[in-house]
Amino acid sequence: MYAIFKHGGKQYKVSEGDFVNLDHFAAEKKSSVEISEVLAVVGDAVVVGAPFVEGAKVVLEVVNEGKDKKVITFKKRRRKDSKVKRGFRRQYTRVKVTKILG
Repeated sequence: MYAIFKHGGKQYKVSEGDFVNLDHFAAEKKSSVEISEVLAVVGDAVVVGAPFVEGAKVVLEVVNEGKDKKVITFKKRRRKDSKVKRGFRRQYTRVKVTKILG
């Protein structure tokens, strides 16, 4: 059984027991979070919402928070002799899927 849910403008496909890095949100460690914006639930039958499945929830447990690896962007213009080097580290909240209620 798996579900597709929406969080932070992105869609995630998860099963029970999966670990997912979501965009950072304020939550205590080991706390439980319910997401009701479920787009589809696939088990014995396929249930697709319009836009969300009514009554379906994904229950998540917060594991920790952190930062991803640094992504470096480098821009160089050949004739103008200008270079720009920038780095970016995305902050995330790591969660574990405990239940899919469909």
